[in-house]
Amino acid sequence: VEEGSEDTGTDTSNNRSKTNNSKYTPIVEETEEKREEEEEDKEEEEKEEPLDLSWPDTWRARLFYIVLAPILFPLAFSTPDVRRAKWRMFFPITFIMSIFWIAVFSYLMVWWTETLGRSISLGQKPEIMGLTLIAAGTSVPDLITSVIVARKGLGDMAVSSSLGSNLFDICVGLPIPWMVAMAVGKTIRVDADGMFCSVVMLFAMLMAIICIIAIAKWQMTKILGFSMFVGYFCYLAMALSMGLDKIPCIFDNKERAA
Repeated sequence: VEEGSEDTGTDTSNNRSKTNNSKYTPIVEETEEKREEEEEDKEEEEKEEPLDLSWPDTWRARLFYIVLAPILFPLAFSTPDVRRAKWRMFFPITFIMSIFWIAVFSYLMVWWTETLGRSISLGQKPEIMGLTLIAAGTSVPDLITSVIVARKGLGDMAVSSSLGSNLFDICVGLPIPWMVAMAVGKTIRVDADGMFCSVVMLFAMLMAIICIIAIAKWQMTKILGFSMFVGYFCYLAMALSMGLDKIPCIFDNKERAA
């Protein structure tokens, strides 16, 4: 009887150990999967190839090559590609040249947008071009960086980079040129009809987006993305309507004078 009881005791202990092992097995598998994903991400980052200016083989790649040639060639011949081993020590020059080319392309974008606005009889309404083309053009780098970090699972970084870039534009990008212009002796006059209403709408949109994200339990979903698109186009429609004097702003100076 004692031998049987000992056998049953060992069997129960073995069963308990098996159940405990079965509980911890999924956790170990999840950690291993995460490690494998992290290693794959590191391998992908290490596999980044330097810029290749050779003529592509497919017609689709050739089309992109022709469209991007005015940007690729100046960058390739003036900015060291740090993805090559022999140029890695010149990363400060790459950083400085990148900022320089961003300034050049931004100047050209504003110049061409202003010319386009004059050609379609919007020369007296520069804020409309700023709300549409310039806003979209300056947001493309933020979009690219947000997509890159979001694919790596860094959703917080994707959102914070967009918010930080807008704050930098408002708090640094606007004051520095104005300070330089005033130091030279020029006067900066900001005259945009309905600007105060646009700021109020923007603040209301921000509150609405925070509420929608809270309703979505702080998770990026398709419904959340669709709601953000709808909110942006609603804001854009209202701002353009006020800029074109289709909808009056109650806080506008013209309306007060009337």
